[in-house]
Amino acid sequence: MKAVVLAAGEGKRLRPLTFTRPKPLFPVAGKFFIEHTISAFKSANIDELFLIVGYESKAIRDHLSDKSKHGIKITYVEQKEQKGTAHAIGLLENFTRSDPFLVVYGDVLVKPKNFENIIKMWEEKEGLANSILSVTRVEDPSQFGTVETKNGEITKIVEKPKNSSATSNLVNAGIYIFTQEIFDAIKKTKISQRGELEVTESIQIMINKVGKIIPYEIEGWWIDVGRPWDLLEANKLLLEENKENLKIEGEVEKGARIKGPVGVKENAIIRAGAYIIGPTLIDKDADIGPNCFIRPHTYLAEKVHIGNACEVKNSIILKKTQIGHLSYVGDSIIGENCNFGAGTKIANLRHDDKPIKVLINGKKISSGRRKLGVIMGDNTKTGIGSLIMPGATLGPNSALGPGTICYEHIPPNTFLTEKREKEQLKWPPEE
Repeated sequence: MKAVVLAAGEGKRLRPLTFTRPKPLFPVAGKFFIEHTISAFKSANIDELFLIVGYESKAIRDHLSDKSKHGIKITYVEQKEQKGTAHAIGLLENFTRSDPFLVVYGDVLVKPKNFENIIKMWEEKEGLANSILSVTRVEDPSQFGTVETKNGEITKIVEKPKNSSATSNLVNAGIYIFTQEIFDAIKKTKISQRGELEVTESIQIMINKVGKIIPYEIEGWWIDVGRPWDLLEANKLLLEENKENLKIEGEVEKGARIKGPVGVKENAIIRAGAYIIGPTLIDKDADIGPNCFIRPHTYLAEKVHIGNACEVKNSIILKKTQIGHLSYVGDSIIGENCNFGAGTKIANLRHDDKPIKVLINGKKISSGRRKLGVIMGDNTKTGIGSLIMPGATLGPNSALGPGTICYEHIPPNTFLTEKREKEQLKWPPEE
């Protein structure tokens, strides 16, 4: 069976991280997001992938250009204008011919076994169903499309209902199997209130025409990575899922302590006095300074340098970033090529223990998390003794002056001074 991944969007809710990269190329637990999906496809014996691309498509193509590395045939389909999920799927009409095909949202991660299971369900139900729609149960359905069922069939899909109006905690999990019938429904789909062509509306058209759509309920974990803190959850789940594959390949100096499953890639070095608890992954050429404390569910990417006497907990730190000595990083995502001045501290807990709010698309929303640190874009610098408050976001190419306290969102290319004044930075800086 052919597979389709919808990966054309800008990932605006993941900013500032997606200012400088497309969402499929964000690294989680040692691999780019799209690579985790491709690995799951291979385990289900899927050998052909149609990748719908748009935003930063060249970067995606360049990264996946080594076909032998991924072991799957990839055909790129360009969605020049992001007009919605139905529009994206509609672009495939001339590619999929008469075969059924599997569709996955580009920001969905599940236990790999689910792809094998949903294909098996289709083979058992072929001829008895028009499509399969994956579902999962959540506590708060207001962030998703809720699904109503009766007698083993889907009867209705409601896009992001308010909590008070939700009649089901069963939500659309973003994995489908379609036949050519979906294209006729897409042609009849009208633009939604969000100004997009929604595939959920296309499915409802199929249901209303006596099309039999059956649910497949996700087994094990499922995560929709739509907001920055979802990346932390995905990183945690994937490290737990693959902890048996975490191995020591780099150098661990005498006097360093490794406890639990910890991966240390080639040419990485763990210096004396470091204490590392797994599951944790330290990528190649990283340098973990003496007397550091690295706590579980941390991913340190290539060429990351952690200075003397630092603590890092439940965080993702991208390549070439340097964390200066005596610093603390907790429950945070730090972009590429950042530089922390000595003694930089990231707060990750409110005094009142309430969920931490984060600025997303110009609006502060609750993360639902009791602990959350900073979301920091690429090429950002902090001065000596900087303090960053819970839920702050720093755009790429920004900077904090020495001793500065950052309480809020800092736009890209901005320098925040100790007096809380903001100055526009030139980027790239003049030589």
